[in-house]
Amino acid sequence: MDSLWSDEDERRFIERYAQRGVNADLARRTYSSRLLGSVPRLVMHGGGNTSVKTQIPDVFGDMIDVLCVKGSGRDLATIEPDGHPAVRRQPLDRLRSLAALSDEDMVNAQRQNLLDTGAPNPSVETLLHAYLPHKFIDHTHSITSTAIACLPDAQAVCERIFGGRIGFVPYIMPGFQLAKMAADVFERDPSVEGLLLAKHGIFTFAETARDAYELMIEMVTLMERYIVEQGTTPAALTPIDLPSDIAGPDIVLPILRGLISEAATDRAPGRWLLTRRVNARILRFVNGRGVNDYGIRGVATPEQVIRIKSRPAILPPPSASTIDGWRVAAEQAIDDFIATYDTYFEAHNQRVGGIKKPLDPLPRVLVVPGFGVVGIGKTAVEAEVSADVAEAWIDAVLDAETVGTFESITPADHFDMEYWSLEQAKLGKGAEKRLARHVVAITGGGGAIGAATAQAFAREGAEVAILDLDPARAEATRATIGGRALALGCDVTDAASVDSAMARIAAHFGGLDILVSNAGSATAGMMADMPDADLRGSFELNFFGHNVMARAAVRVMRQQGMGGVLLFNVSKQAVNPGPDFGAYGTAKAALLALVRQYALEHGAEGIRVNAVNADRIRSGLLSPAMIEARSESRGVTPAQYMAGNLLRQEVTAEDVAEAFVASALLRKTTGNVMTVDGGNVAAMMR
Repeated sequence: MDSLWSDEDERRFIERYAQRGVNADLARRTYSSRLLGSVPRLVMHGGGNTSVKTQIPDVFGDMIDVLCVKGSGRDLATIEPDGHPAVRRQPLDRLRSLAALSDEDMVNAQRQNLLDTGAPNPSVETLLHAYLPHKFIDHTHSITSTAIACLPDAQAVCERIFGGRIGFVPYIMPGFQLAKMAADVFERDPSVEGLLLAKHGIFTFAETARDAYELMIEMVTLMERYIVEQGTTPAALTPIDLPSDIAGPDIVLPILRGLISEAATDRAPGRWLLTRRVNARILRFVNGRGVNDYGIRGVATPEQVIRIKSRPAILPPPSASTIDGWRVAAEQAIDDFIATYDTYFEAHNQRVGGIKKPLDPLPRVLVVPGFGVVGIGKTAVEAEVSADVAEAWIDAVLDAETVGTFESITPADHFDMEYWSLEQAKLGKGAEKRLARHVVAITGGGGAIGAATAQAFAREGAEVAILDLDPARAEATRATIGGRALALGCDVTDAASVDSAMARIAAHFGGLDILVSNAGSATAGMMADMPDADLRGSFELNFFGHNVMARAAVRVMRQQGMGGVLLFNVSKQAVNPGPDFGAYGTAKAALLALVRQYALEHGAEGIRVNAVNADRIRSGLLSPAMIEARSESRGVTPAQYMAGNLLRQEVTAEDVAEAFVASALLRKTTGNVMTVDGGNVAAMMR
């Protein structure tokens, strides 16, 4: 590893935060914490923690000795000074005299001694930072340190690598007893510059932020060199024979998403997001002959069990030519995982007195030989986190196996960590939004209606894919949503383009739940005077394009076996045609018939099919020039023209978007047409 330290950057941090009343110690702490957090091999997704001992004035202006320690769940990569809440040191030091302290009492004592009662909970390892005397303390779950810490002879290897510069702390769960043990190890040899915690990670400490940080870089580098120099390829990592036709993510992920849904029954929500991760090291892991051994020994650091449980479900390799048989085998593997998890829970819940309530038994990681690993989560971001943590675990296992044997914590320790109330509190259990866990694809997503619809679904918690003929317009809409939203260029009249987009959506999210088929364009002119090419072009986009999209969406929905929703932007022209818009209106009338046909043919599969008929929406179809011309021809102002309906109100793209969302939420409605035009008697459906 290379040091990223810059004296100039440190100076800028100090100057910037001084303007906000932050002292230099905490500014330096913020700077070096971000350096650590910027390197995923050191820290990821809120892991690790850092601290500084300093003085801060209280309300009376008296200088108080405090420990500024990372707040629980804060991300070192983006941390601000308030992410290191200040805790009075003297009461923390006094706690060490106790023989025992419950986790709840420890957290309560830490909160009681915050200078700011509105600050986040200090890290569960606050007392460990407090009981070490150094000013700056850094702690990471670096991949290499967890690999070394998970060797059966980790203490001896630690001595060989560091030559006494790093102390070794046997495994114990984070909290009061670990803090006391770590302090005892340091006090037996105060010359050590850090601590390696078995099955956990590494601490380094010094009197300056730079020295603590660069010690971390140096120590991790020494471990990396050891693995490179001592590593071999064990027989367990020899690759198995694989089918020559491994199926792609567009086939595998929707199937897996459906199997996870089936397995959820009434013990977990039925919809999950999936993401695939694959690279050379992951394939080395998943294709190894010993994957059913080293792959189920447990996590590389206790906190990983909160994210990905204690083990993955290991599936067979997916052959495209025998995909139906693979589906059955994959289903069995997931069922076996759940049965094993239930047995694990029952055994260890009895051990602790039967006081725990079971979490859902579904896996968070799937190991698939020839294919890679699959992260599972309730959101696309959470699925990505599961995949990230799985990749870090895989790297640690590979490193450990090349220099020895990977050894995790015991099943009892896994359970105690997974069901530890302090860690469970980090995950959050707020109510989910109405369309959470749903994936929606919107065509014409760069236009006014498409963009408004994408934003409306995102507000309801859906994961959104924006498709547009112009990729830049799709990206512009995506940027307004952020997160894991996906922008794709797609020509809905080109089956190959549509299939490619659907494959990308399946690979990105795991599947598809809702299609909003919105793309369209109006062709003006009298039917008798119109060239055949113009009429055919209108039908290609305004009718056949919708069918191409619907056909591709149904294929994914069938692979999942979870039902789905098809929504179409039909237009009032389908039932109330206007002069000089025959090419558009006739195509839309055909589209309305298509909506009814899809509703008829796919209801038994749980696929609901509905339409929205809108009128006079400011968009690419109804441009400012067209509004001006139409209002002039009718002898009214543009505003009067746009509000020319029973309600005397202009209908907006946002109104149409709300109609699409409402249609998606109607659980027992199919074949419906929702009119969004402010009231037009001639366009009323009944």
